[in-house]
Amino acid sequence: MDTTALQAATVQTHQAAQTALNQVATQTGVSIWDLFWGATPVVKLVMIVLLVASFWSWTIIFNKVIKLRKLHGHAAHFEESFWSGGSLDDLYDRLHGKSYDPMSLIFCSAMREWRRSLSKGMARSNELRSTLQQRIERVMQVTLSREIEAIEKHMGFLATVGSTGMIIGLFGTVIGIMNSFEAIAAQQNANLAVVAPGIAEALFATAIGLVAAIPAMVAYNKLSSDINRYANKLDTFVSEFTSIISRQLEEAA
Repeated sequence: MDTTALQAATVQTHQAAQTALNQVATQTGVSIWDLFWGATPVVKLVMIVLLVASFWSWTIIFNKVIKLRKLHGHAAHFEESFWSGGSLDDLYDRLHGKSYDPMSLIFCSAMREWRRSLSKGMARSNELRSTLQQRIERVMQVTLSREIEAIEKHMGFLATVGSTGMIIGLFGTVIGIMNSFEAIAAQQNANLAVVAPGIAEALFATAIGLVAAIPAMVAYNKLSSDINRYANKLDTFVSEFTSIISRQLEEAA
């Protein structure tokens, strides 16, 4: 084939491709809504699932970020009051029934058990002092576990979306590619106008899968780290308060 013929063939191919692109734009449109409404029911269902998962993921992310920020603020305020040198009984009377953050709840649960035990005279018995300390520590650990479990609520959903969102998007991709091959087989034609709708919905499903999975996984890792850091702070407070109780029991001996 000489240069002139090659150039002519190139021009014809370019014109054919341009015509096909114009047909695709006319048939499927170029907007996101056109891609969505033009998708097959299965791919459309995949997109809806991913969009709902993404919306719920962002709701959880914003909720956790705001909640952790408030918890750190409450913890700082409580620690300021706790280590101010004031009476722990007065602090308990002030917080009892009005505490909502985990650190205050741990303190109140320990003080409640302490007062209940004092009313029964357990602190006067040498044999029961060690049992009393263990009971108070166990009460604080139970409260700690319950509060951390509440903070971690819905974190499993973020992990699930982060690990499976891309796979669900790939499922939509496979369905879209299969639709393209079915269109080729039905029309006995493999030009761009035939395969473009299926390819477009396949890539769109993949994109939505990425949009859902990546933020969920990044947020899960970050929030898990923040929750662990907060849990360590609570665990440190439990250890410190246990030491205080131990000293109180020794002074009562």
